[in-house]
This record gives sequence, structure tokens and C-alpha cells, in this order.
Amino acid sequence: MFAATTELEPVAEAVEALRHEIGQLVVGQVGMVDELIACMLAGGHALIEGVPGVAKTLTAKLLAKATGLDYSRVQFTPDLMPADVLGTSVFRPREGDFEFHPGPIFAQVVLIDEINRAPAKTQAALFEVMEERQATIDGTTYAMHAPFMVLATQNPVEHEGTYNLPEAQLDRFLFKVVVGYPSLEEEVRMLTQFQAHGGRVDLDRVHSVLDADAIQRAQEAVRLVRAEPPVLRYAAEIVGATRSHPALMLGGSPRATLALIQGAKAVAAMSGRDFATPDDIKSIVAPAMRHRIILTPEREIEGVRAEDVLRRIVEDVEVPR
Repeated sequence: MFAATTELEPVAEAVEALRHEIGQLVVGQVGMVDELIACMLAGGHALIEGVPGVAKTLTAKLLAKATGLDYSRVQFTPDLMPADVLGTSVFRPREGDFEFHPGPIFAQVVLIDEINRAPAKTQAALFEVMEERQATIDGTTYAMHAPFMVLATQNPVEHEGTYNLPEAQLDRFLFKVVVGYPSLEEEVRMLTQFQAHGGRVDLDRVHSVLDADAIQRAQEAVRLVRAEPPVLRYAAEIVGATRSHPALMLGGSPRATLALIQGAKAVAAMSGRDFATPDDIKSIVAPAMRHRIILTPEREIEGVRAEDVLRRIVEDVEVPR
């Protein structure tokens, strides 16, 4: 599908195909779908936050199916151990050696459901996998199959039996996608569609429109999208402003600046452009930054949200011409 990495039109066509396939079952939630596609094209991982029942898990499953990638799902629980995720070595008496049995992390799209329900020891098992695309078990390093993407969900309102994710782990997610309720019209459409198909979600309606090779070529095309010096400086100024903002206790790191640029390039490619603009940066500030900053306790008590602070920062930073 992608004849040359400098051609961005096929990427835009592939994005439209993915939107169509996922949209057959996921009504509305356009923002979530587009942000997840952009995250995949940028080669990153996504943390999806929303109340139960807003199609977080379904969308992740459909994204894997529409892209033709291997998919696995891990339900995080308080008693989950690292070996349950990474895999374990099993002794073979006849051969007198150990055989490695890979865990569910060895897929191309890995959905971690309710990631904040596992303790720190299990969370730490994801650090190497997410950052370096490899896992070291019993001294042996195993590489993940490319393309590799972790999609993790969490519930923002239920805190009993949960563990706060370490900042170092949050920083490894390229995007934090916040999913809200559908509009009234979208919910009616969802009910109409659900009733028309016998009151069930028919996953067979969604077909693979890409494959692993096509995704990797698209990712390479995204990497070649140009971000001129004024755009790079604009991203750096936005992130720099978070480090001195009075409402923030923690600002974005250089990894946050990289996330802005990666996300902006993906957004540009999705539009068929081979160059990123300040508007691309603006469109990606919230998903790329909301989980990398920490409000001061006073602002949290006042009900200020991370998105509110980021919006004010974007308004204050001068847009390059």
C-alpha cells in the first residue's frame, strides 16, 4: 500500500479505512479513535482513561483487528505477578533444561485492562518492555515483534483496590486518551445499531484493512515528516512553560517535547501532509501532556484540571509565523 515513505496520501487513505472499520461498531468517540491511530502511527503507547462502558476495550480490540496485528489482553488484578505478564521458564526433566513460555505481553497490540489494579512489582515489569521493546527474563533478552503497542485502560472514579501509576511509567505512554460520554444523538445511533444486529456486538463486521508491514511503512513515513525549527521551538516553549507555571508542581520533561513532535508528525501524516504545523502541535498538547504534569495541591482542591492549565499555556505562548 505504501510505495514510498515520502508519499503521505496512502497513509491518509489507510487512516480513513481504519476509521471506517472501527466506526462500524464504535459510534461516536471520534477523538479517541483518532488519537489512538495517531499514537500507533507515531510508534507510541496509549493510556485510555474513562468510566466503564464507553468502549475503551472494544476500540482497542477493533484497532488490532483492523490493522491485522496480533492481539492479547491482560486483566490486571492485585495478585497479578510479573511472570503472569512476561512469561516464565519451565523446567523440562527429560531434556534437563528450561523452556521459556512467553506471556501475553508477547503480542503486537497488548491491551492491559485496569492497569492501576496491579501492585508496583508488576507495574515495574512493563518498564523495559514499553521503553526498549524487549523483555529480559532469567538473563535472556527477548525482542517484541514489531510493530508493538501497549494500550492500557483505567477507571478515573473507582479507587478502591487500585495503585497510583509511577510517574516514570506514565511518562512512557506517548498519549493519555480521555474518553467521555457520547452525545445524545450518538447514543441513540448506538442503540439503533445494536438493536438492528440482534442485540449483540458482531466483531465479524470489522475486517483487516492493513497488516504489520503496512503499519511499519506508515510509521517510517511519519518519522520522515518535517518539523521546521520554528515548530520545534514552539513545542519546546510550550513544554518549558509547564516547568515554571505557578499552578504546576511538576512540568514536562524533554520526553514530553519529543512526544509533542512525534504526535504532531502523526497528525500531519493523517492529513496527507509531509510537514508539521503549529496547529498540529496545538491539537496534540492535551493527550501528549496531561499525564506528564502534576498540579499543585491548592489547584487540585480548587478543581482545576491539567487540561485547563495546558490550554492557558497554549494561549500564552506565541505561535510562530
